[in-house]
This record gives sequence, structure tokens and C-alpha cells, in this order.
Amino acid sequence: MLEIEIDGKQLQVADGSTVMDAAAKAGSYIPHFCYHKKLSIAANCRMCLVQVEKAPKPLPACATPVTNGMKVWTHSEQAVKAQKGVMEFLLINHPLDCPICDQGGECQLQDLAVGYGGSESRYQEEKRVVFNKNLGSLVSTDMTRCINCTRCVRFTTEIAGEMELGQAFRGEHAEIMPFVEKTVDTELSGNIIDLCPVGALTSKPFRFAARTWELSRRRSVSPHDSLGSNLIVQTKHDVVKRVLPLENEAINECWLSDKDRFSYEGLSSDERLTSPMVKQGGEWKTVDWQTALEFVANGLRSVVKDHGATAVGGLFSPHATVEELFLGQKLMRGLGSNNVDFRLRQWDFRADGLRAGAPWLGMPVAEIGELNRLLVIGSFLRKDAPLLAQRVRQAAKRGLHVSAVGPNAEEWLIPVRHRALVAPSAMVATLAGIVATLAAEKGEAAPAVQVSAEAREIAQSLATGRKVAIWLGNLAVQDARSAELQELALEIARLTDGRCGFIGEAANSVGGYLAGAVPTADGLNARAMIESARKAYVLLGAEPDLDFAHGAATLAALQTAQLVVVMSAFDSAVLRDVADVMLPIGPFTETSGTFVNCEGRAQSFNAVAKPLGDTRPAWKVLRVLGNLLNVDGFGYEDSEAVRRDALPDDLGALLGNGLNGVVGLSAGEAGALERVADVPIYFADALVRRAPSLQKAKDAAVPQARANAATLGALGIESGVRVKVKQDGVAVELTAMVDNSVAPGCVRVAAAHATTAVLGPLSGSISLERV
Repeated sequence: MLEIEIDGKQLQVADGSTVMDAAAKAGSYIPHFCYHKKLSIAANCRMCLVQVEKAPKPLPACATPVTNGMKVWTHSEQAVKAQKGVMEFLLINHPLDCPICDQGGECQLQDLAVGYGGSESRYQEEKRVVFNKNLGSLVSTDMTRCINCTRCVRFTTEIAGEMELGQAFRGEHAEIMPFVEKTVDTELSGNIIDLCPVGALTSKPFRFAARTWELSRRRSVSPHDSLGSNLIVQTKHDVVKRVLPLENEAINECWLSDKDRFSYEGLSSDERLTSPMVKQGGEWKTVDWQTALEFVANGLRSVVKDHGATAVGGLFSPHATVEELFLGQKLMRGLGSNNVDFRLRQWDFRADGLRAGAPWLGMPVAEIGELNRLLVIGSFLRKDAPLLAQRVRQAAKRGLHVSAVGPNAEEWLIPVRHRALVAPSAMVATLAGIVATLAAEKGEAAPAVQVSAEAREIAQSLATGRKVAIWLGNLAVQDARSAELQELALEIARLTDGRCGFIGEAANSVGGYLAGAVPTADGLNARAMIESARKAYVLLGAEPDLDFAHGAATLAALQTAQLVVVMSAFDSAVLRDVADVMLPIGPFTETSGTFVNCEGRAQSFNAVAKPLGDTRPAWKVLRVLGNLLNVDGFGYEDSEAVRRDALPDDLGALLGNGLNGVVGLSAGEAGALERVADVPIYFADALVRRAPSLQKAKDAAVPQARANAATLGALGIESGVRVKVKQDGVAVELTAMVDNSVAPGCVRVAAAHATTAVLGPLSGSISLERV
């Protein structure tokens, strides 16, 4: 620790701290623009100049290291004069357009100009003008306002991991620009809006929608990926206008993914379902809530009476709240049916009777930076969990060795030290090879398997680690042999004294287990409920063609049912085709509830806006249905009472990735070609799919049939031609594209999109032929 005096205050700071760090600890504010606690030091705005004893001139506080006995004055006459001089230079070319600037009211330059700017400018020459840049559908530019702090440049390079912006030219001709007129396509691009201290980079969807002082601010939690990012949702007249990050170092730090930030546009979609609707004689009619709920209650009673309670199945979205999932499964069980599941994209359920607890990440998110070895199995990490990937990226800079096993090698913008690029059917054999190598090194009995060079390298890397983690990604969980992958991952964790966990697909991938939204006893899982069609289904927040492992089979099962009850925030042609009644429920902004994130942290939130039209919170709809059906235990007054019943105070005892038993390894079925199905970041759930700005982004492009050059060459197919993709006897036309990040013998075809929804399950054999 070093002694330092700042503005007469004595304090101790750690060696290596800067004057800016020390001032923050002392409570002395130093004006700044280019400095940010999460970015590297640039020291190019010079606004933080301070007086340091014995220094011949003012020094930048952000770049000046503390020395023992140092004396600093942040508001002395010399410091303030230097700061005012810098401010005058910054304002020389800055346009006087605050009244029309979207940053007005929350602009650092505006705020500091009040304290450090002159009452009028001495600069009479013509001001420079910088042409705007097209950065894509999410970020709007007004580059004449730019003060060249380079925060955006450093963010894209250091945090997002991709050098998409840079600074060209010198002096007053310096400009921030993308490379060769490219757009900014990183899934974290919206953070440069928050980082920009002026109005040069603003939100394109929010542009001119409201003034900051007109907005009400409410805390919330992201309903999308498994991290559960903390949000500030800003509303005007009960309409969500903007979403910003709420800083939480333990979860999302001060960042947000674009999916979390811009998905709010879907709340105002023309497809919002705002009134209960019942199908009568093939025609849809709008009815009141009482009529709709009585229709549902009578329909369920009739099915149970005629066919038994097991003829009813509940299929719930993993993006639903804990309260909704808890009441949904309680309603099903109150009817006498254990057919309930929220794992809609899962295909292998052999581990169900063996689970030691609710699958989770196996470690706190904040401890990712302490790892020195990480094995990721079957994951599109960067797109599935952008902010988890960001933490891994920072850890890799500090020495974390990342290894990967799976059929995809797309760029994570993270240095991957060892990779086994293998087809889905070969992932089990690869992990078995890693287990065999680790066991042999430990002197344990090793399974007699053929070990590939890649598997041996990964095992040797893991064996040298002190803090090891093994993560199973969404592709691994959705694979036809996911139980075996989990069993092998657990064995690798045991042999390396590491931690095994699941990244998780949705906001309640952990919470669904805790809420009991899984089958018990004789209950059917999601796949079984589709393959063995039920007479009645209750769908909660799920779209049957896009949110299931086998969309075509799901639609077929629903079309044969006697009664299909859909509880959804959105209307669609597909839902109208299969449903008998549609009940409008509120999205996360119009209800209160709880999400349990991948580390097992329960985060509750309240509604931030009034319900649209006749929309009601789903937990209230389920409560009334329970009462109409005379099911016990549905007398809840608020969502907090539901949460207290659904979740204990200590969730830790309910979490566990272990298996109480052996799944056993089976022979993988390798087809001539295997499908690799990713769920693209902007197709993942109903809300994101209806956000116009996100649907214009590069990551929302129409799916293609992607395969490496050798695979396409063997089929006699060139890149760019139209091909017929066939799976389970159904064919669709897509464009073939060479993608050498796909494993040999595989074709990557995205799921959760209208063009590919009719195909078979997310893993399995597939064929390609020229049109």
C-alpha cells in the first residue's frame, strides 16, 4: 500500500493504482471523457489534468501512477486552468445542436461545459464537419459531435474482441470510422452508445423517441439468455422506450448484449395478442376473459373425463417466470397429469431419473476470471451467451487456456488453444478419449477407446490446470446423446478436480427445474408428449414451430389434439392454425416474477408498464384457472406468495450436476451427413423474433446450408448455389455456403426460423442435393 495525499486528504491505495483510482477512493471527482474503469488507459482527452507536487506541468490523472508520498490537487488554480483550457479546445469544433441531440440531458460534455467551459467561444473560424458512418441497424452516428475519446474503439477491440472501429488521420482531421465501410456487427455493439460521452453514437431504434427527463426508470431482469442481465427499463406513458444496463459486477458488470438491449421493440409488435380469442366453427372470435377461461376449464374437464388425466400435457417456455412455471405444473398435477416439461428443445431425457439436482453452471459467474483451464463442449458460446463469452475473453488475456469439442469452430474472438472439430455423433468418443488419457495419467483404469490427437492435447492441457471448469453448451444439451456427454463431462471434472456445469439456454433453464416443471413418476417429457400425442395441450409462451426440438412433429401432434390452449403474448398464423383458445399474457415488462440464472441466483422483478389491452400476467391467469378447476392451493394474492411456495430461501441445496447412476455409452448413429443446428441469437425467443432492428442485423440473416469445402466438394456442390436440404422426409431450399468452421461430414442449418421449421430434429441425418 502507498501513501498519497489528495486535496489535503491522506489515504492509502494499492501499489499500481493511478491518481484517478485514488481520487475515486478519496471521493474527489476529476472530470474526464476518455477514461473508463473497464477499458485500457488512453489519456487522449486530457480533461483529467491535475496538479502534482514537484511536477513541472499538470499530469493526466488516468495515466499517472501513484508514488509513495505523492501530493495531488484536483481543483487547484493550476489544475482548473488546465481543465478549462482543454474544454475550450474540445468545444472549438463541437456543433451547437444540443436542443436536437439525443444525448441532451445525459451528456458528459454538456455537464462539464457548465463547470469548465467559457460563456462564449473565442474561436471564430469555420468549424469542421465529419460525414456520418453507417454502423448498422442499431447504432446511429453524428460524427461531427465526436471528441475522439476512442472509448468505442477500445471497447470493440478489448471487450467485444473484434477490431471493428478505428481512428484515422491526425489532429483536427482525426475521425472514428469502421473499416472499409463495414458495419459494427458484434453482438455487444449497443454498449458503445452508453460509452460515448457525447451525442456521436446514439441508439437508432430510440432516436427522437423521447427526452431522457421524460422517462420513468424501473429495474428489471433480462428474459433471454441464462445470465439474467440486470436492466434499467425506461418508459414513457407506459410504453417501453429504452433499455439500459443496471450495473452488477457479479452478473453483467456494466454491459448488455444487443439482444437484451433492443428486444423491447418486440413489445410494440403488430402481432401482440391483446384480447382472449376462441375458435368457434373454424372462425376466431374475440371474447371476454370469463368466457375464455370457462371455455378452457370446461374443455380440460371434458378431456380428463373422456380420456383420463394423462391425456393432458403442459409444454412451457423456459423463458417463463418461476411463478408461471410453478403454477403451470401445479395446475397439471392438480388435474392428475404429470405430463409437464419446459425443456422444449431437448431430445435426450435418459438422465432424468438420475439427476442429483437442478443442472447449473457449477460455479459463480464472477469466478470465471479465476479459471486457468476451460473445456467447452458443444456450444455456440459467443452467440448463446455473449456476456459469459466476454468474461471468458478477459480471462483468456490473463492466461486462461480454452479448449473446445464440437462440430462448430466459428470465431468466438477468444484464443482457443485446443479444439476437436468433430461431428455430433463423434463428440462422445472424443470425450471418452479425454477421459481415457486423464485416467491413464492418474494411474486409474482407463476405458479401452481410440484416442485422437486432439483429445490427447485437450486432456494434457486440462491435467496441468489448477482451476478447471467443463461447460456443456446448448448444442450438447440438445444433442441426441446429451446424457452421455454429461456423464463424460462429470468424469473429466472428477479427474481434473474441476467443476462441471451447463451454460443454459434461457432465462429459467435452472428455474424450470426448481419450479418443478419437469415430469415425475409416470409423466411424459416434452419429446414423449409430441411423439405420443395427447388429447389436450396447454402451451405457455411457446411457439410450436420455432421453440421445439422438432417443430414439424410438434405441429402434427397439436393438430390432432382435441383441445389446444395457448397462453401467449403474441398472435401468429401458426398459433391460429393449431390453437382452440388463445389467452393474452403479459411479457416480462407487464408482469412480476423471478428468473433463476445459470449460477443459481434468483432475481425477482416487477412490472414496468401497464398491461396492453386485455393482457393479464400469466400467473394470474393460471391462478384463476386453478380455481375454476377446483384445484387446491390456488389462493395466491400476489406473485411473491407464489415465489415463496416455489423457491426455498437457500437454492444451493437444490442445485447439482451429478448423476446418481450410470447412463452408459451407446454407439453413435453417424449418417452420411449430420445436421448441426444452431439457434441464432436473434431467433431464440418470441420477443427477439419480433424486434425489427435486431431482425435487420447480420446475425438475423436467412439460414443457409453451411458446410466445409471438402464436404460440399464431395457432393459436387459449389458455394452460392441453391440446394435442397432434406431431413425426415421433408425438404426445403436453401443457399449452400462454404464454411470451413463446420466439422467434416456435417451441414450447419439454423433452427427457429420459418424457412427451416419444417425440418426434423436439431440433431440427426440430413441430405443435400442441387436444385
